[in-house]
Amino acid sequence: MTGESDSDLDSETTDHPRRAKSDRLLAILEPYNRVVVVSHVNPDPDSLASMLAIRELVEKCQPGKPVVLTVDGMIARAENRAMVEMIPIPLVPVKTVALDRETAVVMVDTQPHTGRRSSESAVPQVVIDHHETGGDLEGVLFHDIRTHMGASSTIVAGYLLEQKVVVSPQLATALLYGIESETTGYPREACSLDDGALVWLFPRADKELLARIRNPRLPQSHFATFHRALSNAFLYRDLIFAWCGTITQPDIVAEVADFFVRFDQVNWVLSAGLFEDGLKLSLRATGLGGEAGEVLREVLEGMGNGGGHDKRAGGLVQLADASPRAVEGVLTEIRRRLLARLDIDEHQGRRLLDDDSRIPPP
Repeated sequence: MTGESDSDLDSETTDHPRRAKSDRLLAILEPYNRVVVVSHVNPDPDSLASMLAIRELVEKCQPGKPVVLTVDGMIARAENRAMVEMIPIPLVPVKTVALDRETAVVMVDTQPHTGRRSSESAVPQVVIDHHETGGDLEGVLFHDIRTHMGASSTIVAGYLLEQKVVVSPQLATALLYGIESETTGYPREACSLDDGALVWLFPRADKELLARIRNPRLPQSHFATFHRALSNAFLYRDLIFAWCGTITQPDIVAEVADFFVRFDQVNWVLSAGLFEDGLKLSLRATGLGGEAGEVLREVLEGMGNGGGHDKRAGGLVQLADASPRAVEGVLTEIRRRLLARLDIDEHQGRRLLDDDSRIPPP
């Protein structure tokens, strides 16, 4: 879906001009005494910035109303941790937040029942998202879903503009990085509104803070994972299938996929890693019309959950048995399904790097 249904427009008629989306959103939140903002598991910069902007919108337009920002899972990637710590963004574990009838739940950068949350027990009053993988919106009072946009942060930045909210350097930095992180891939998945938001935010952002977020220090485990992925990457025609082994944080699987997709001989990359009791997967496609989200959803049907954008997608397969033999069996089935979906002969496969020679220490 790409917007609100007629029932979400507060019974507006053609005799009155349509109100701005932010006005309708605020009208939905008005009767509630508190707002809780949630996102997908292991939130990324786009979701973090969107949550922060929703808090600013509510606090400025409905003063005195508490707004709680939550985290589902962990803040894993180094850039994301830097963003949370340096902005800063106050987060409360979602499992510790009690909900009642006086609390409105605002969901950003995801939709209900898309396999991207640890719990779906509460139906949100508001859903704001840009992903193509649609969810169950039954019972949602307001939804603003724009799949042509590159980032949810662009949507929420528009609300701030509509309400003439003065954006602080910290919030501008967060929104700028949130949009940038979603739209810097090639080919870009963005529209003119994303570019307009970047132009509006850049002069308001703290450039020093932005540079520090973009370039955080990295732990040794980061390089160890890339080493394992390079050693266990297989090329099947124009697909790389890379195994990262056991990983210390789930977001690095996406970083590995982004790394391999720049190889000039591939159009597809699937990276996988074992995190806790699940297989974390990231799929990348290089061309427009790749339908990566739909491809991964089809590949994982009956095994796990997957979805995302045209060129970027993620998935998760929960494992009842995480033994090496069981993991290898699941990986083999995923590879078989993906090769069949892309019409690639499995016998075309070979290791990406044959030479693992070492030089003497200097």
